[in-house]
Amino acid sequence: MVVATALAALALPLSSLAAPSRRPAYCTIATVNDSPWGFHTGQPITGATGSYAHGHGNFKPSSHTASGIMCQVNRARNTPDRQIILAVDHRLVYYSHTAKMWGVPGNLVKLGVKVRKSTDPSCPVGTAGQVTIFASYNGVHQDSVQFSFPAACKSHRHLYHSPSVVTNVEPS
Repeated sequence: MVVATALAALALPLSSLAAPSRRPAYCTIATVNDSPWGFHTGQPITGATGSYAHGHGNFKPSSHTASGIMCQVNRARNTPDRQIILAVDHRLVYYSHTAKMWGVPGNLVKLGVKVRKSTDPSCPVGTAGQVTIFASYNGVHQDSVQFSFPAACKSHRHLYHSPSVVTNVEPS
């Protein structure tokens, strides 16, 4: 009986012996198709640590206006997820159809943002920041999204630049 129990324990997959993963951090905001700008930084977080963001909206270079919503969530071990929801400022900061980043051409938009909701005590509602979205073109995939914030929200300063980052930047 002892041998059978020991063999049964050895037959269990290692994943069942590991610590369970945490619920995915989805950063829930409304989804809109066909937005002039949009991005996601990969898959929502399912492990013990990581960061994830996504957003979408509109901008018009001719009138220097912008709108939209974004969400970012950070996960650290043994702490609650820290999530911020950002509203895009009405004024467009910058747009270029001929930008160059990572050695490739693309569309680039810089948007002013303000924290609208926060579960991060060190990043209060109303904090202003900026998000730069780069969408490469000509069949090259070097997209990126950079969040810039003052010291109060420094844990949300991230540069997402990997094959899993997907962006779109096309003015309406």
